[in-house]
Amino acid sequence: MEDFKKFMSEYGGMIIGIIVAIVLLCTQLYRLVIGIILLAICGYAGNYIQHNKSDVKEKLKKFIDKL
Repeated sequence: MEDFKKFMSEYGGMIIGIIVAIVLLCTQLYRLVIGIILLAICGYAGNYIQHNKSDVKEKLKKFIDKL
């Protein structure tokens, strides 16, 4: 019993993650999850660009000059 408790405390999160992944794959909810993640990343990028316009312009100029 002690070994099982140690195993669950060490790998319980991984087992739960695998079960959630299986459910997402079976119900095709992964498309929704990917969409939400993509929205969050694009929102963060837009906010970063809006607040750091001058830095982004300089980085883009350097990148274009390298091409």
